[in-house]
Amino acid sequence: MIKQGKCFFTSESVSAGHPDKVCDQISDAVLDAILAKDKTARVACETYITRGLVIIGGEITTRTWVDVEQIARQVIKDIGYDEAKWGFNYKTCAVVNVIGKQSPDISQGVDVGGAGDQGLMVGYAVDETPEYMPLSLVLSHQILKKLDSVRRTKKLPYLGPDAKSQVTVQYQDGKPVRVDTVVLSTQHTEAILDKSGEKITEKSKRELITTVIAPVVGKWLDKNTKIYINPTGKFVIGGPQSDTGLTGRKIIVDTYGGRCPHGGGAFSGKDPTKVDRSAAYMARYIAKNIVAAKLARECTVQLAYAIGKDEPVGFYVDTDGTGVLPDEKLAQIARTVFPLTPRGIIEHFKLRSPIYTQTAAFGHFGRKDFPWEKTDKVAALKAAAKQVKK
Repeated sequence: MIKQGKCFFTSESVSAGHPDKVCDQISDAVLDAILAKDKTARVACETYITRGLVIIGGEITTRTWVDVEQIARQVIKDIGYDEAKWGFNYKTCAVVNVIGKQSPDISQGVDVGGAGDQGLMVGYAVDETPEYMPLSLVLSHQILKKLDSVRRTKKLPYLGPDAKSQVTVQYQDGKPVRVDTVVLSTQHTEAILDKSGEKITEKSKRELITTVIAPVVGKWLDKNTKIYINPTGKFVIGGPQSDTGLTGRKIIVDTYGGRCPHGGGAFSGKDPTKVDRSAAYMARYIAKNIVAAKLARECTVQLAYAIGKDEPVGFYVDTDGTGVLPDEKLAQIARTVFPLTPRGIIEHFKLRSPIYTQTAAFGHFGRKDFPWEKTDKVAALKAAAKQVKK
């Protein structure tokens, strides 16, 4: 929890065109394509991208076949790497498929409903935003969603697919009071460089502030807010041309912006028998419903599993002193309200459906279109808590 007094907290986000996020989206698109035809498939797909090259590997066991190369090219095209000026082109890049099969030693435990791996997963929620997410991360994501929108609609035609944002929020006695700093680095064409050829023009900076940042950050801005647009001066060379990408490297962007501990694994490219993913979704669901039920203002949930076993080997709830009941009691209540076995989680969220590509950019949490973001257990939690109080 953000402590008493004055303090500053920062979170970042990256765009769909960031090389790591390109890889996440390819891996999840492969997963979705397989689940659309084979709901019992076991998928652990990872992607690596660099200049002119995409390598797709991992372990997949399925009764169907999908065109992995075509899927990758379509994702890259949809993101916006469709012209040579962005340094990477879906038409001309090489795509290498080195996917193998999952070990049968793992399957024998998973087939009977056990976890697909050992590990610990963390969920979090806080009441400072309608999304029950940290304000710094919500704003970072929203800035890049807005940037993506104005790029795709050509409102700012000089924008490229690769971008990063960062927001620092000032807190006073645990409450957000203003945005102190915004950083936005975005790929662009040479059309907005000044005469030196080393910096973007002040006009383009003003356009990005008025078109992208101000509409998102709104009331949190004040006269002392510092805004940095492309702090190095320019960002012409971006995407896979300037940086390699790999599935699963943006785990803090994917989750809670650094506000809580992180579990042991990444999400993208993994089918729901991998508790790295499915149990992390359940942990968020539990934490969010506890906060939405006003049983705490902030909540961190940890789940832990042993490979091949169905019941969690570890489960705790931590409200950092904000709970209306002791954390131990809230954990006991949660066990009665939420399914915690891998099979129960999969069935509750209907996770064998092809829903994953949309999770792979702009965060897995705080977005109302995902089943783990529902607050449909509030009434059950309140009723259980009322019984405990008696």
